[in-house]
Amino acid sequence: LEWCSEAPFYTLGPLTTDIAPGYDHITSAIGAANIGAMGTAMLCYVTPKEHLGLPNRDDVKAGIIAYRIAAHAADLAKGHPGAQDWDDALSKARFEFRWNDQFNLALDPTTARSMHDETIPTESGKSAHFCSMCGPKFCSMKITDDVRAYAKERGYPTEDVAKAAEEGMA
Repeated sequence: LEWCSEAPFYTLGPLTTDIAPGYDHITSAIGAANIGAMGTAMLCYVTPKEHLGLPNRDDVKAGIIAYRIAAHAADLAKGHPGAQDWDDALSKARFEFRWNDQFNLALDPTTARSMHDETIPTESGKSAHFCSMCGPKFCSMKITDDVRAYAKERGYPTEDVAKAAEEGMA
């Protein structure tokens, strides 16, 4: 703020690398997250077509989404109230396999739901306790849940389960 006499500081970008024409929205969003965390007052989004052509509707959406992610990352880094709450709520919904809550909490619910439904299009897929990436046998969240249930069935105290898991990871 001292460099700009306390006027709001604004930037376009900045690109963190120049090797990715067609992906400037990503390289600049990385830079935007960094400068946002350092206190930039306003971020100006960049589209994938920057310096390649005029952006269309999808390019604008991609740029805006990338910058909303960057702004949220900056808010997390700065400890803004509410930013961590949003992340925590979505993480909890993921861990508990509450698919509809995940979609509704997502930055872009329509895209999240659409991508999920491409792979698991049935309504029962929205109550599945695994994702299509790892499947039911290798889902870390399902395995964690199974380990907790196993420990509870056998009467292990919660603290002992966490301690044993940590020791097993060492």
